[in-house]
Amino acid sequence: MPLLVSAATPNTHELFRVVVSAALGTPMVELATALAPRFGSAFLKLTTCIRPVRVTAPASVAVTVTLLRVEVANAFQISAVPPELFLRCLGQQQLEWNRVTVTLCDERWVPPQHERSNARLVARTLLRGAASAARFVPLYAERPDPEKGAAVIDARIAALPLPLDVAVLGMGNDGHTASFFPGGDHLDEALDPRGTRLVSPMRAPAAGEPRITLTLPLLAAARHVYLHIEGAAKQAVFARVVRGDGEFAGSPMRAVIEHARVPVAVYWCP
Repeated sequence: MPLLVSAATPNTHELFRVVVSAALGTPMVELATALAPRFGSAFLKLTTCIRPVRVTAPASVAVTVTLLRVEVANAFQISAVPPELFLRCLGQQQLEWNRVTVTLCDERWVPPQHERSNARLVARTLLRGAASAARFVPLYAERPDPEKGAAVIDARIAALPLPLDVAVLGMGNDGHTASFFPGGDHLDEALDPRGTRLVSPMRAPAAGEPRITLTLPLLAAARHVYLHIEGAAKQAVFARVVRGDGEFAGSPMRAVIEHARVPVAVYWCP
């Protein structure tokens, strides 16, 4: 999930935790409202439940992972809860949005009007209505590549009220999160828990465009860390990440789990 939220005042930390939890675990009837144009009004009659799903973690993983299964209890299920729906739900939460700063976990090195831009996604889903009053800090600058733009972006992030209040992440089937792609040219630097850089450029075969990403120390220091994943394949990958199976023992997602200052809350749907 390409989103980070930071509050301007310390007394909002718990409120941020509550509203992000609410948006990630939004009752399916609310999600159905957004999906109704696609599936028809009958979809609105679906009911929902949220139940815990156990994931066994070895003692070496010094965090408690809360995995929530969000499912629809009726004739058919939502196959995924797209990030767009989460962002729209988050934007509808009651907050003093003019005191909120929003930035990204990572970004493709494309201009904000590009269809693959995460900034574009956030602008058309989250930053609408009352939420448009939030301050948005992009991870793109008018430089030819992320290597030349990294210093500019680093300065932007350094100016935020750190540590971040809430970090919302996604995960790929290869165990990557943010733009921590296995085989990335700056992966070791980005995952160095003792590193001092706030952002890092990243190029990898699976990344497509060149990217820029917040680094592990910055993400791990967040007061609340959420992981949003969808589908049986990613549930299986996540279980292997937690257990440290095979190639997932050193995966970027496991690095976040191991170094996060708080337990990672994981929201999953079929």
